[in-house]
Amino acid sequence: MTRLRKIAVFVSLIGSGCTIGPRYQRPAALAPPAFKGLAENGQWKVATPSDALLKGKWWEVFGDPRLNQLEELVVVNNQNVKVAEAQFRQARALVLANHANYYPSIGSNPAITQTYARKQSGNTFTLPINTSWEPDLWGRVRLSVENAVANAQVSAADLENVRLSQQSLLATEYFLLAAQDMQLAVLANTIETYEKNLQLTINRHAGGVASRSDITLAQTQLAGARAQYADMHAARAVDEHAIAMLTGQPPSALEVPSTTIGGPPPPIPVSLPSQLLERRPDIAAGERQVAAANANVGIAEAAYYPTLTLSASMGFLGSNLVNLATYASRYWSAGPSLSQTLFDFGRRGASLESAQASYDATVAAYRQTVLAAFQEVEDDLSNLRYLAEEAVHQQEAVSASLEALDLEMQRYRAGTDSYLNVITTQIIALGDQQTAITILQRRMTAAVDLVKALGGGWDASTLPSGNALRSAELGDPRNTQSVAQPANR
Repeated sequence: MTRLRKIAVFVSLIGSGCTIGPRYQRPAALAPPAFKGLAENGQWKVATPSDALLKGKWWEVFGDPRLNQLEELVVVNNQNVKVAEAQFRQARALVLANHANYYPSIGSNPAITQTYARKQSGNTFTLPINTSWEPDLWGRVRLSVENAVANAQVSAADLENVRLSQQSLLATEYFLLAAQDMQLAVLANTIETYEKNLQLTINRHAGGVASRSDITLAQTQLAGARAQYADMHAARAVDEHAIAMLTGQPPSALEVPSTTIGGPPPPIPVSLPSQLLERRPDIAAGERQVAAANANVGIAEAAYYPTLTLSASMGFLGSNLVNLATYASRYWSAGPSLSQTLFDFGRRGASLESAQASYDATVAAYRQTVLAAFQEVEDDLSNLRYLAEEAVHQQEAVSASLEALDLEMQRYRAGTDSYLNVITTQIIALGDQQTAITILQRRMTAAVDLVKALGGGWDASTLPSGNALRSAELGDPRNTQSVAQPANR
């Protein structure tokens, strides 16, 4: 058997060595058969078939073109999304760095050495090529790659979670701004009515029908409404600035025209609790963190096994540049080295125990994330149900208060009632209208929160696989679809 063939057989035997580390299994998480809020709310039902679930641009379910335009800017310009995207690229680079450990390192260190002894001097020219390779005997490299892949998938899920959070926050701010515009419209109409009432009271005072105190009450009421109007404008400006920040623009560059909430929130297709585990990026990130912690346990176990390094060096050695490249100047050397820690006084045992404890903590954190996700969905379903009931009753209150105000104004004009009763009824009517708008805004916010709690339009199958993370064709992670490769778990 030739020397090269012996080396090849030896290397193949090494490459087929044992691997260690616990085999990863996704931790079980208790999922109820159905959401309790669905049984209590006839408007929201389980999406059947599952194709009816929200996908991609989930905000389009609200049917607001201006909201659609603003949401598109979040994907492109939001700086928090850019931070998460850069962190994903950083995690992906670590995958490539760890995968490179499967291969030998090759280098060269040419040298010129001058020696002087007994009044004689000489030069030595060296042109070597050195290579070193550590075979993955026990799976150290494999485990480090698994860990890096899982962490990169965590980062990819975090990117989607940040994107979803920023998009849902924008929708919440947008509906708050729309509610503020509706409040401003109510206040503008109220101020106009109060101005007319003040003039009516002044005229009645001039005719000897109303007292001077009625005029001061009307003036006080008008000034208070104008103060509310100014305060609402200030709140709207702050909200508009928040929208500008979310879309990656300076506040001076964005002006959102006056808008309104078109109607009650649309029905949101709800998945089964078991499907929620695959549709929330934070749950996917938690599960991938468990996988990374599992690989860390294997890495800690690998520290108990020896490390084999194969080294080789060849090149040319000569006393001058002329004979350096001759056949006679060639040299080579090769050989293995084995290293093993014999005593570390419990250091490796402590490291393994720490890795196992970290794994247990990560599993518990994952299950807690799942429970929190179920709670969020149930909370939002309950909010939507009871806010819908509250909206019906509040609208009844608005209608009744406006009718009472009309009757009170008729009595005041007829001189059968005081202006104080008019003011009291006006305050009630204004408060009821403002409360109705606030309830509508809360319903829209609850709908956005439900979409977020359901994971938006995301699915865990879009996480990049290990092969995709090592591929140069993964694409731009700033594009949601560029990482849409089946996850290799």
